[in-house]
Amino acid sequence: MLPPADDPFQILEQSPLAAARAAVDETVVALARADLRETAGKHQISLDVPGMRREDIKIEVEENRVLLISGERRTEEEEVKDERWHRVERTAGKFWRRFRMTANADMEKVSARLEDGVLRITVLKVKEEEMKKEPKIITIANAKELQ
Repeated sequence: MLPPADDPFQILEQSPLAAARAAVDETVVALARADLRETAGKHQISLDVPGMRREDIKIEVEENRVLLISGERRTEEEEVKDERWHRVERTAGKFWRRFRMTANADMEKVSARLEDGVLRITVLKVKEEEMKKEPKIITIANAKELQ
């Protein structure tokens, strides 16, 4: 059963992995919205991260050509005496996104840029001539050769 909401369209904005928010300072874990495109020489991932600073975002290259982007947006901690909030819509919490890159992605050549609330990650492609097209043939040794 879903909790009642003041805004009937709020359910449309929730991520399937987002935690229910009972309080403003409760942590929310969600997927970051992203676009992934491929050109002749590179893969480019663009993520919307409005209001985020470079220091709050982490990009990691994991095993099997997986790119992990994660971060955390913090709430404003400043409290003023006799202050009352009437509406709090901006979310705070952690986000993450994983991308398994194709075989032609050079995971040693990953760069990132943060501008106007958009994180752009570029993964250069391995040149075609550098990719081995011929299968490697393995010679099978007999038992005497292995001793």
